Amino acid sequence: MPIQLPADLMVSVSGFRGRVGPSLTPELVAGLGAAYGAFLRDEGDGDRVIVGRDSRTSGPMLMRAVVAGLLSAGCRVVELGVVPTPTLMLAVRDAGAAGGIAVTASHNPAEWNALKFAARGGAFLDPGGMARFQRRVREEEPARVAWDAIAEVSRDADAPGRHIERILGLPFVDVDAVRSARIRVALDCVNGAGGVVLPELLERLGCEVHAIGVEPHGRFHRDPEPSARNLAALGALVRECGARVGFAVDPDADRLSLVDERGRALGEDLTLALAADVVLRRERGRVVTNLSTSRVVEDVARGHGCRVVRAPVGEINVVVRMVAEGAVVGGEGNGGVIVPALHHTRDAPVGAALLLQYLADAPGVPLSERVAALPSYTIVKKKIEFPREALAAAYGALAAELPPGGRNDSDGLRMEWPAERSWLHVRPSGTEPVVRLIAEAPEPDPARSLIERARRVLEATVAEGGSTRPHPRRPTGGAVG
Repeated sequence: MPIQLPADLMVSVSGFRGRVGPSLTPELVAGLGAAYGAFLRDEGDGDRVIVGRDSRTSGPMLMRAVVAGLLSAGCRVVELGVVPTPTLMLAVRDAGAAGGIAVTASHNPAEWNALKFAARGGAFLDPGGMARFQRRVREEEPARVAWDAIAEVSRDADAPGRHIERILGLPFVDVDAVRSARIRVALDCVNGAGGVVLPELLERLGCEVHAIGVEPHGRFHRDPEPSARNLAALGALVRECGARVGFAVDPDADRLSLVDERGRALGEDLTLALAADVVLRRERGRVVTNLSTSRVVEDVARGHGCRVVRAPVGEINVVVRMVAEGAVVGGEGNGGVIVPALHHTRDAPVGAALLLQYLADAPGVPLSERVAALPSYTIVKKKIEFPREALAAAYGALAAELPPGGRNDSDGLRMEWPAERSWLHVRPSGTEPVVRLIAEAPEPDPARSLIERARRVLEATVAEGGSTRPHPRRPTGGAVG
């Protein structure tokens, strides 16, 4: 019979995510592994599947389960062990594999885990492929092979080293110049998979590395999301060792956050902007990012005479648009940098290499000074519980309350006020059971005001039973007042 998915399992284009035990069990994971193996074979992509995981304590249990499921469907499995997700994605592409599965909940707390599904070529399943796979999971029992058709599992221990070599070979990284700069770096890998790649990469680039959380044992020493509010320990390490920059990643090392030489967390949005600056200085072209990313990326691209194209939130949505646009760099405002010259995957190690190049391009100039020369914005993010069935009504009420100068409905509702250089994005999360409110403005108060006004509109929509009746406009003068 088809797999019965728990009601509280988060199912989206990002994969299947849940709390270990209540909604994510070995039995479920084995079934999903079998379903994916059968799916890949039926799609005509072959039977070789690469599997890796982050360092979560539930990882060994769930990886064994997913491997068992894949084997039962007749797949030849290659295990990488604990590796960053971008390392796994690169291995899928280089091996010409049918696909891959990453056992990781990325930035979620330690009690969560998830399966992310890679397709042939080393990118995640696109929305159409994920829709077909989810339909198969819900409607079909995966075909199983006979006892004498079960393959042996092989092991690839060299994937992290290959990842490092490929980064060092990028045309955007002048290895000799970075090594000559002898940059002192503070590093926080949150006891995740980043510890498998980042320390060696930084040392190969001539850095003096001072690190915390590099042991990949999965008992995270801080909230695993590398948001500014979670980087106090890294800021203290930067000040203590006199580093020029601090790097923080999430447990599967696809997101990179920055701390300047004063120990001040810069926020994830600047990661893509600064990485894009390095790439565009050497190769002009399109930049693709999502609807929730700061305008500073547009400012940087404009400075090089280049254009930014927006896509819905979600790595694969950005990747699909990058391929269509022939973009030279892209990513998301959560610290995810994608460099097609390497692969179409968010990659914190490649982001770190580009940021070292950014520093090497201006010897002796502090990171804080270079960042201060960029247009300044405040981005405010809030998560609220909200019934998804009421979102359509909420979007209508928001547009009536805050008439926008520009509107995008491709992913929730994004409203923009170009004259004020401000915007608001309201969308359901694909990784958590919440609705996200993101606003940006040149000053903190207008950004916070946008969030607060949006929150009140959403609450009023629920109180009115999801009515689409316009809300009376408050006499505050402007959209971001």
